[in-house]
Amino acid sequence: MDIGEAPGRQPRRQKAVNRAHARIRARGERANATLKTWKILIKLRCCPRRATTIVRAILVLHHVEANRYAA
Repeated sequence: MDIGEAPGRQPRRQKAVNRAHARIRARGERANATLKTWKILIKLRCCPRRATTIVRAILVLHHVEANRYAA
């Protein structure tokens, strides 16, 4: 707490940092939730590089499909 600040209040800078962190975390949480719906990933056994490629492809397909119905 800085001098002159009310106890229990966050400075504006810290609030901005917290908001940015929450936005980034929310994206990650949504991506994880999306990937959990793809059953093919449950039994996926391959190297991390290949798994990353598969996950990226799934997310592209998911976003293409989501945008298709959003309009």
